[in-house]
Amino acid sequence: MRVKIHHEGTNILIVVALLIAAAVVPLWLWVEPLWIAISATSVLGVIYALVVNFFRSPKRNFTGDRHNAVIASADGTVVALEEVYEPEYIKGKALQLSVFMSIFNVHANWFPVDGEVVYAKHQPGRYMAAYLPKSSTENERSTVVIRTPSGQEVLVRQVAGAVARRVVTYAKPGIEASIEDHMGFIKFGSRVDIFLPIGTETFVNVGDKTIGGITLIGRLKP
Repeated sequence: MRVKIHHEGTNILIVVALLIAAAVVPLWLWVEPLWIAISATSVLGVIYALVVNFFRSPKRNFTGDRHNAVIASADGTVVALEEVYEPEYIKGKALQLSVFMSIFNVHANWFPVDGEVVYAKHQPGRYMAAYLPKSSTENERSTVVIRTPSGQEVLVRQVAGAVARRVVTYAKPGIEASIEDHMGFIKFGSRVDIFLPIGTETFVNVGDKTIGGITLIGRLKP
């Protein structure tokens, strides 16, 4: 089956392929014994396969009831589900649901709800490990707020990690958000935080796996 590559990874994959070729071709031509070239090619081939996996761009369609539905924004593992104070936009209490993405996960991010983008802001910051709670407020991050058709607001925060050095956000105020569309992309290890209104019904727990654009993680109260 053909693997679709996200446009954020095209140039990176080309550069990595050229670097690998530059490293292994001399080994095959001039280095003895032959097992050195075979071993190096095998190791670099595995690394390249991981990078390709990272930049996959699957097309996903949520087939459930979309009314007040909150869908996972990312592939990964739920690392936080708790009531917190959100200081940037909500400036009050919210239910934080965080998903950590490892290097083995697809790193495209989906909108968690249908609606209209009313706020989008990128902030520079640190690059501590993305699974740490403080990374949500201290790391480089982008914050997006979507207002649903019923008038409720859901905040999504893309957080860079210790390896990730670039957060890409496509969302802009005024555009229509759909749970089938990409909201952005984070390169190499990171997390996505979703801040929901207090009282939102949730369907996942800490430790659960999610699939971006597919997993129903919650339902907003009317």
